[in-house]
Amino acid sequence: MSAVNAVSTVSVPDEKGESRVALGRRGEDLAVEHLRRQGLVILERNWRCREGELDILATDGRTLVVCEVKTRSGRGYGIPTEAVTQDKRNRIRRLTLRWLASRRVAWCPLRFDVIAIECSPKEPPRLRHVVGAF
Repeated sequence: MSAVNAVSTVSVPDEKGESRVALGRRGEDLAVEHLRRQGLVILERNWRCREGELDILATDGRTLVVCEVKTRSGRGYGIPTEAVTQDKRNRIRRLTLRWLASRRVAWCPLRFDVIAIECSPKEPPRLRHVVGAF
């Protein structure tokens, strides 16, 4: 599956000095809004087990779409997509299998997306959706 990049500007007032948790939550809210506009149905957010967390699980009616959301307030630590390392991708795959087992889903088509959001204090947030990122 080829990667499709969608860059959009979302007008959300910047909250100066927001915490990492608040920034991450705002990024996930923007990602959910974007996915819904793309026609996906959100199944679950922030699913957790002892091994970790899946940010967003959604479906287009046929495929389970697992979205990793990375939000940054600047580029001091690199661009958001760089944070989705091979180890992170492997963990997301393992967690997805756990989620499927917990929901008693024997098999379904899977897609792994990354949604990268940059929330600069001086500009509206920018969202990049990498479809089929891994």
